[in-house]
Amino acid sequence: MSGERNVLGGELELCGTDPMTGWTREGCCTTGPDDVGSHTVCAVVTEAFLAQQKAVGNDLTRAQPGFPGLVPGDRWCVTALNWARAHRDGAAAHVVLAATNESVLQVVPLSALQEHAVDVPRRAPVPRQGASRRARAGRQRSPG
Repeated sequence: MSGERNVLGGELELCGTDPMTGWTREGCCTTGPDDVGSHTVCAVVTEAFLAQQKAVGNDLTRAQPGFPGLVPGDRWCVTALNWARAHRDGAAAHVVLAATNESVLQVVPLSALQEHAVDVPRRAPVPRQGASRRARAGRQRSPG
């Protein structure tokens, strides 16, 4: 897809398109000289991860222009340092190894990523009309 490699040594796979992720918003955790944060970890975010990120000043749940805000279960390219900090704090998000850029290995050991590895099938594309993604997220949460 991009010519970049994943942490398993294969071609870097798509991370997520709903919402569209990646430093370049192409769906992959590609990186380059302008990506000073190194958005290289394909994370499947959890409530614990989102709460931890908010606590350290990186509120990924708040919608902003061009960014819908994340809900648990979303796939998102997160920075290597933020994922590592969440891992240290016991709140690491799940990781899709085939979609995680090999450059993260300069910051995070493969063994740490493997501890949180998941095989998450890509969701079927859903039209981004209204709150369709939010409605799906609401169904994922069980009351009480």
